[in-house]
Amino acid sequence: MYKNLILLVVFLPGVSFVFSAESSKNQEQYNFEADILYRTAAEADKDDYIQQRCRLDIYYPTKIKDYPTVVWFHGGGITGGNKSVPEKLKGRGMAVVAANYRLSPKVKSPVYVEDAAAAVAWTFKAIEKYGGSRDKIYVSGHSAGGYLASMVGMDKSYLKKYGIDADDIAALLPFSGHTITHFTVRGERGIPGTRPIIDEMAPLYLVRPDSPPLVLITGDRELELLGRYEENAYMMRMMKVAGHKETILYELQGSDHGQMVSPAYEILLRYISSREK
Repeated sequence: MYKNLILLVVFLPGVSFVFSAESSKNQEQYNFEADILYRTAAEADKDDYIQQRCRLDIYYPTKIKDYPTVVWFHGGGITGGNKSVPEKLKGRGMAVVAANYRLSPKVKSPVYVEDAAAAVAWTFKAIEKYGGSRDKIYVSGHSAGGYLASMVGMDKSYLKKYGIDADDIAALLPFSGHTITHFTVRGERGIPGTRPIIDEMAPLYLVRPDSPPLVLITGDRELELLGRYEENAYMMRMMKVAGHKETILYELQGSDHGQMVSPAYEILLRYISSREK
C-alpha cells in the first residue's frame, strides 16, 4: 500500500527483511506481562502518580534467545496517551517493552524524560532474564514518544543515574519526534508554540558524534505538524557536521503525522533486520 509513498531521503543499501510475520498459532510462542512497575517500590509508595503511570508491558518470544528488544514510548503531546504494544511489531522474533510515563501538567519537565530513562534502564537490567540480549536494545516511539526516545539517548545524564551508558543503546528510531524543545515543555514555560527553542530539553542541543545510531523518520513535510520534517532534517545535518557516522533521515511522502506510523514500523523492522545479520 505504501510502496509509492515512501521517499528515502537517505538510502540504506542492501537491506532486506529477516523478521517475517508469523501465523496466529505461533503467537503461542510469545508471552505478555502487563503493568510492571519500573520505578522502585519505595518511590511508588511515596507517590500515587508513580504507582499509576510508571508501568510497562513486555511482549517477548519464548523460543528464541538473545533476541533484540524495542522500547516503545507512546505519543500524545506529553499530556495524554497510554502504552500499547504495536501490532506491527508482534510476532517478529523480538521483544517489545511498551512504557507509560507521567504526564504534564501533573508533572513538569524533565520528569517525563526521567521516567522514560527509568523504563529504558529497567529493560537493560531485566531483558536477559526474559531471554533477550542487553546488546540489542533499540529505543523508539511516535511523536512525544519519539522525542523522549531521542532525549534519553542523546543526553547521557539520564541513564548514567542507573549506571548505564546511553551509547550502549543499539539505535534510536524516533517517529516524527521534536528535535527542538518540545512544545509542551515550551508551554510549561509560557513560550508560544510558534517560537522554536533549542536548549537543554532539545535533542538538537545535544548533538554529539558518539551517540547511538540515529534513524529519524517523519511524514511528508507538507502534511506533517508545523516544521517537524525541517527540524529533523536540521538534526540530521548537524549530526553529520559533528562527525556522527550513522544518522539517517526518512521522509514518508503522502503521509501526515498519524499516517506515517504504519510505514515507519516497516523502516524500524528493516533497520533492526540489517543489524541482526
